[in-house]
Formats: sequence, structure tokens, C-alpha cells
Amino acid sequence: MKAFFQKYILNFKQASGTSRGVLRTKETYFLKLVDGDKIGYGECAVFKGLSADDRPDYEDKLDWICQNINQNLDELLIELIEFPSIQFGLEQAFLSVKGENPFELFPSKFTKSEDAIKINGLIWMGTEVFMQQQIREKLDAGFSTLKLKIGAIDFESEISLLKSIRNEFSSEEIEIRVDANGGFLPLEALDKLKRLSELNLHSIEQPIKQGQIDEMAELCSKSPLPIALDEELIGVFDVTKKQEIIQTIKPQYIILKPSLVGGFKGSAEWIQLAEKQHIGWWITSALESNIGLNAIAQWTYTLNNNLPQGLGTGSLFTNNFESPLAVKGENLHYNNKIKWNVKL
Repeated sequence: MKAFFQKYILNFKQASGTSRGVLRTKETYFLKLVDGDKIGYGECAVFKGLSADDRPDYEDKLDWICQNINQNLDELLIELIEFPSIQFGLEQAFLSVKGENPFELFPSKFTKSEDAIKINGLIWMGTEVFMQQQIREKLDAGFSTLKLKIGAIDFESEISLLKSIRNEFSSEEIEIRVDANGGFLPLEALDKLKRLSELNLHSIEQPIKQGQIDEMAELCSKSPLPIALDEELIGVFDVTKKQEIIQTIKPQYIILKPSLVGGFKGSAEWIQLAEKQHIGWWITSALESNIGLNAIAQWTYTLNNNLPQGLGTGSLFTNNFESPLAVKGENLHYNNKIKWNVKL
């Protein structure tokens, strides 16, 4: 078997606001495996400024993988322990090259177009008017769960925006998740969480920056609003350390981005630890192309989690790959009559 890697720049259709600034492009890498007449693909979806493996020797590690591709997969994954996005790409590529169809990694009712995955509607940061416009579009499309990124405009404006949704829709009609991306200071966080809880929200992701374990544990014990850990899970490679974080912080939820936490294997470790502590969880994509999103969606379906998942649609980019993935209403579907168009 031979392996190759290729860098690829995804271009956003419109600039997208996040807590890490405005994104216009997203860098990613693809692994391509060739075994006889079979081809396999995997996306190593490194996220600049967020991934633990955003480091100068990233391409060197990809090159090493290509040179050692015929080693045992488990051994390769151990070697890649500090490169979670490459672990994710390698897992995909092995499943892809060994399957009958390079893009059907986890055959199921989902890939047979017989079932779908319920997802939340993501509202990007921006001006109040822009966020209101997105909210209206998502509600008109039929979403019953919205996720709002907060922290771009002042807190009072965000409270006002959330109140405007609640004045029109009760928590039974529309579930609202908010994501602070670590934007609150520890001293102010509890007061802000109390105010947000008055709006009957589902949960808040990462209210304070990761790495403040004692402060986060205290918040989770006192907050009237359920807290979900997100960035807190990034860069934690050792299973003992994972267990320590779960048992110390005791969050209400954890959110798993396979490309940031070590692919399917790394995510499954977190899920197992969370479930032992009766902690809820859901899966989220992280601006992958349709190749990575396809892998995450197919795997997510096999987990039988009934919560709305945070899976993107692939429609953000001008140069994404044509794929069977499509959103209808609030569900992600796989239309297996549509063929993939991948030239790598």
C-alpha cells in the first residue's frame, strides 16, 4: 500500500465570525491510500489556532505516515498521539481503502438513505442584525434547536437577542444552545450564567477558557445553566488525564469534535468516561470539508444518540467536494443517488 498527502485550502462563501476572529479560508490536508486498484481518502482537518497539533512539524509527521503506512494501524495511532487530526484522517483512510465504497465508511440506514440525523442550526457571530437574519432563516427552514455563538457583540445585546427568540418561542418549541468559546472571565461568569439561565436555554459551551480546571469545576457545581465542555477536551491525550478532567469538573455535557480529540478512537474514550459519570454528550464537526464531515456523520449515526448533533452542512465553502450530504429541514440526509466528485 502507498500513501500520499495533499494540502487543500477551503474558501468560505462569506467571511464567518468566530471568537478566534473572522475566517475567510480554512486549511486542511488529505491522505490518499492506494492499495492495488483500491483508493482510500481521509481528511486530516487541522484547525489553525485551535488544534493541539497546529505545529511546525505537522507536514513532517504526514510525510512520516506516508513512509510507514504499512505498519499496524493501532501502532500508527499511538505514534500519532499528539496529532489528533492526523489520527482522524488515518482512521478514515484505512476504513475507506478497505471498504467496497471509499466513501461509505460505516454502512447503515443513514448511508442507505433510509434515516437521517437531527442537527442544530448554527448562528454565526456578527452584528445583531446579521444574527437576527440567520435566526429567522433557520427557524423558517424548520430547525427546532439553535446554537448561537456569543461574545462578538456586547453581552446586553446578546441577552436582548436571546430574549427576542424567547418572546416568540418557548423552550418547548425552540431549544437554544449558546457557545461562549471561553469568552467569560471566571469572576463574572457565574453572574452571566444566572442571567442566561432565565431565558430557559439548553446549555452553554465552554463559558471560561480551558485549563482553569478548579474554576470550571466550581462553575459546573453552582451554575443554574448546564455547562458543556468543548475546548477543555483539546490537547488531552492521556486517558488518565481525561478521567481526571471528567471527575474533577463534573460537567453536565461534553462536546466531541473528532478531528480535534483524536478521531473516532479518541472520541470513544471520552464518551465511555462521560457515560460512567452520567454526563451527556453530542458530536460536532469543526469546519471539515465534505470528506471529513461525511466520516463524522456516518460514525455519529452508529452511536444512536438522540440529541441534536452539531454537524455542519458543507455549504460554507465555494470549493467543497460534491457529495450526497444534504440538509432538509433540521435533518442531515445522505442521498446515495448523488455521486461523490473528488479529484485529489
